[in-house]
Amino acid sequence: MKVGVFDSGIGGLTVVKSLLEHKLFKEIIYFGDTARVPYGIKDKATIIRYAIEAVEFFKNFELDLIIVACNTVSAHALDEMREVSSCPVVGVVEAGILATANALKEKKANILIIGTKATINSKAYETGLKQVGFSNLQAKATGLFVPIVEEEIYEGEVLEATFRHYFKDITKPDAIILGCTHFPLIAKSLKKYFGKDTLLIHSGDAIVEQLQKSFCFETAYKHTKVEFFASENPESLKNIAKKWLNI
Repeated sequence: MKVGVFDSGIGGLTVVKSLLEHKLFKEIIYFGDTARVPYGIKDKATIIRYAIEAVEFFKNFELDLIIVACNTVSAHALDEMREVSSCPVVGVVEAGILATANALKEKKANILIIGTKATINSKAYETGLKQVGFSNLQAKATGLFVPIVEEEIYEGEVLEATFRHYFKDITKPDAIILGCTHFPLIAKSLKKYFGKDTLLIHSGDAIVEQLQKSFCFETAYKHTKVEFFASENPESLKNIAKKWLNI
C-alpha cells in the first residue's frame, strides 16, 4: 500500500516513525504545511481550506490511503477531506479515542487531554470519549509545547517550567492523551512529571492500532520508501526527518 501522511508541520513525523516500526506500507508520502504552521491557533474555516488543499496535493500521487497526523485537522476537517478525496482518509482523533478505550477498562479513570487551542476547543476528544463511556475528563490547551519541541527541547528547565505553568491546577491523571503529534517527543519528561504509572496515549501508536483493526495488511515491508514534501523549506524537514527517524 501507498499512504500519504499529512501534518501542519514536522510533528507528523512521530506518526511516520510508528508506521515504519510496524512495516505496514511499501511507500509513504509525507506532506508538512510548514509555511502555515501552526494550525492550532487558526479558525475552523481556514483549517478546512488548508486541509482540502492538502488533499489536492496528494492527488499528484496514486495513494491507497491518507492519514491525517495533525490532531487539529482531524478534529475540524476530516469530513471535508473525505468528501474531496478519492481514497479513504483516517485521522488521529478517532484513533486516539479507540486506543484509550482499549487501554483503559475502568470508565471512571481520570483522563487528561492536551493539545493545541483549536483541538481542545473542538471538544472532539471529549465528545468521543463520552460516547464510549468515559466521563472523568480534563482538557488543557498546551500550545507552547509545539515551539518548544520544534526548538528540539525535550527536557530540562524550560520544559519543566512550562509543565508547572499548565498543570499546576490539574488533578493527577491516570492517562494523558497526547493530542498533538509534537508531544510524543516530550513523553519521557511528562512521565517524569506525572509519574511512571500515568499512561500516555500516543497518536502514532494509536493510528497503527486503528489501521490494523480496519484494514487487512498481508505483508510486512522490510523496506519502506519515504518521500518528504513541505510547503516551505523542505530541506529543513528532510534534515529533521533524518534525525528523528534515523533514516
